[in-house]
Amino acid sequence: MFESLSDRLGGVFDRLTKQGALSEDDVRTAMREVRVALLEADVSLPVARDFVKRVTAKATGAAVTKSITPGQQVIKIVHDELKLVLAGEDGIPPLKIDNPPAPILMVGLQGSGKTTTSAKLAKRLKDRDGKRVLMASLDVNRPAAMEQLAILGTQIGVDTLPIVAGQKPVDIAKRARQQASLGGYDVYLLDTAGRLQIDQVLMDEVAAVHAAVAPRETLLVVDGLTGQVAVEVAEEFDARVGVTGVVLTRMDGDGRGGAALSMRAVTGKPIRYVGVGEKMDALETFEPDRIAGRILGMGDIVALVEKAQETMELEQTERMMKRFQKGLFNMNDLKGQLQQMQKMGGMEGLMGMMPGMGKMAKQMDKAGLDDSILRRQIALIDSMTKKERANPALLQASRKKRIARGAGLEVSELNQLLKMHRQMADMMKKMGKGGMLKKAMAMMGGKGGGMPDPSQMDPAALEAASRQLGAMKGMPGGMTLPAGFGGMKKK
Repeated sequence: MFESLSDRLGGVFDRLTKQGALSEDDVRTAMREVRVALLEADVSLPVARDFVKRVTAKATGAAVTKSITPGQQVIKIVHDELKLVLAGEDGIPPLKIDNPPAPILMVGLQGSGKTTTSAKLAKRLKDRDGKRVLMASLDVNRPAAMEQLAILGTQIGVDTLPIVAGQKPVDIAKRARQQASLGGYDVYLLDTAGRLQIDQVLMDEVAAVHAAVAPRETLLVVDGLTGQVAVEVAEEFDARVGVTGVVLTRMDGDGRGGAALSMRAVTGKPIRYVGVGEKMDALETFEPDRIAGRILGMGDIVALVEKAQETMELEQTERMMKRFQKGLFNMNDLKGQLQQMQKMGGMEGLMGMMPGMGKMAKQMDKAGLDDSILRRQIALIDSMTKKERANPALLQASRKKRIARGAGLEVSELNQLLKMHRQMADMMKKMGKGGMLKKAMAMMGGKGGGMPDPSQMDPAALEAASRQLGAMKGMPGGMTLPAGFGGMKKK
């Protein structure tokens, strides 16, 4: 989402931190580069200008330029200002769904992903917040729009309003309100029709529905790939019908992220969610401090921990921790770690969330490494007998040839895997003795231990934390390729 901006800012701040002492001219020069980077990322000119002006005013003071780590101080100021741009002065309030049945009106142009986003939001409210949700399609114009929402509702286990042919959008909205009240639903989502462009017919229809149900939230769904056009659409809808929040879709694409950085500053409306994929669970809450951390290469430890908690089973986690604390780590354990990495988004997904690992991700890409490595390593382990997986020390030359042949791979790749296993086994023993393992596992399993706040940690601390978390995922920390991956390239 912000890859090009992150790269540009990373280069600027690398130079700042390497200089040691900073003069005001050094800071101003760096800020000019920051402004160019923001404009290239499709951030609106007034927002970029105001941002740089505020950062420069704070970063050129004596408290910064004469501090022990001026470069780090400037990065902290930029981080805080990015949070302010993304969240606004008042932050992002929670959704108003406290008075059941709470109506949520979904509006936007045709093709922005409104229907899919409605289903994603319904699933999120059901699964994460424990809400009973009803969905209703008010789109009587687009062929099969109502059927699409009904199919999505079946997929995610959310009820949809029965389709009655010939009804007008306002009548459907009133029927949804009645069924939500009688059926004991907490929330009902109204998916309105869209148009290819804003016109009077569209606005009149949305306004009529708005007046009929008085929604607690009116969420505008806009395509994040449209850049500043998304901001203009938000302004138009807000002026005509009133918008309480924005959902940016397709933020996993190659857009430059300018819409996200400009939206709050220009419209004053909070970005509630971002769509980051086609799957029904690919909707994330918009967290300004974590987005700011990702832009500045600080990673997203909180997202990493949350993803681990979602994918790790409690019993399996406790069993694994007991083994690791005893210094036990065989090939079955390594296979479990590799499969866990796959569940959490593969190497690239994990690297993006781990502080200080952005450079490693690029290093891996240049070396021709991708997630097929995980599949090949698992294939090698599957080619071993039960006895060999339990005791890798048995693997001598003849056994290695048989295992590699069974997986359709080279013996050299098996040797790399065994090397990684030995290094990880040694690391687990050290972590088990030092108590670090227990704390990391508690954090991953949601048993306390606390989630670190990236904005309150310096880069060195963040990188240390990433090593701790990375170790639990089978990826030793540091700015070199993970052990065992160096000799395994794409085939």
